[in-house]
Amino acid sequence: METRQLGRHGPRVSAIGFGAMSIGIADTYSSSVRDDDAAVALIHRALDLGVTFIDTADVYGVSEIQVGKALKGRRDEVVLATKFGFANQPSGQAQRIDGSPAYVRRACESSLERLGVDYIDLYYLHRVDPTVPIEETVGAMGDLVRQGKVRHLGLSEPNPATLRRAHQVHPIAAVQNEFSLWTRDPEDVLPTLRELGIALVAYSPLGRGFLAGRFRTPEDLGPDDWRRKNPRFQGENFYKNLALADRIRELAQERRCTPAQLALAWLIRRHDDVIPIPGTSSVSRLEENAGAAEVRLTVEDLDRIERIAPKGAAAGARYDPAMLELTNR
Repeated sequence: METRQLGRHGPRVSAIGFGAMSIGIADTYSSSVRDDDAAVALIHRALDLGVTFIDTADVYGVSEIQVGKALKGRRDEVVLATKFGFANQPSGQAQRIDGSPAYVRRACESSLERLGVDYIDLYYLHRVDPTVPIEETVGAMGDLVRQGKVRHLGLSEPNPATLRRAHQVHPIAAVQNEFSLWTRDPEDVLPTLRELGIALVAYSPLGRGFLAGRFRTPEDLGPDDWRRKNPRFQGENFYKNLALADRIRELAQERRCTPAQLALAWLIRRHDDVIPIPGTSSVSRLEENAGAAEVRLTVEDLDRIERIAPKGAAAGARYDPAMLELTNR
């Protein structure tokens, strides 16, 4: 698979990575992997396909443990990213972000232990803590780099002003934001990232599966699937977004690729500094996603996609109000 730079001074990684949330949190997506052996086999297949960028987080249940098992004997094949910041809360309470230096250190040690590795290639603050100056959080993260426990630093869902402040304390290699044909907000921050030499890592690049053509009705989601509570999967929004996904599917058929491949190809062909990290629990979907790196889009294709899915085309907010409050801080 082709590779691209993870920021101005970061390592080269596969143009398409693998997001490991779907092998960790069984109650988030109805299709999550429940079996350790299946999770390990899935990651091994990703490596065999040339995927060298694996992304997980401490809040993704057993994902770090499963990723660690898969990397035994293959650690040097992977640029490994994980995230911290969501502090454990009693059941029923709102999620809390902790960016304090003490928590930075504890979280890193815990992730290293679960992953079974000596260092983390890319360590993200999962969400910005508004109660702790970003300079303090990133300063503590920078200490981890100097100690050899972390190689590069990242932030997830920061606003440009916070990013600039963080970057002054320690170079930021990557920002991770939701980015896809139906969530194009990160295009506003791309100029800042390019100025500073920071890569954009795109999570949910397939619109949480919607752009892959997986759903026809809300009932296609399992009863406990988190997406049932997402505004874009509810009521009239669902069917408006279905119409958009169908138009993507029609173009994909003309281009003799799948809708998922078209959506991923749009990201990597339109932006050479964006690295999508689609997640899946299916080997066949994994292979399909990796195949997007071979799809070549013409200028005419990109123009048609722009007309089908211009910025703001998706119906509904990408998160509920509580989760939106945690972004762009």
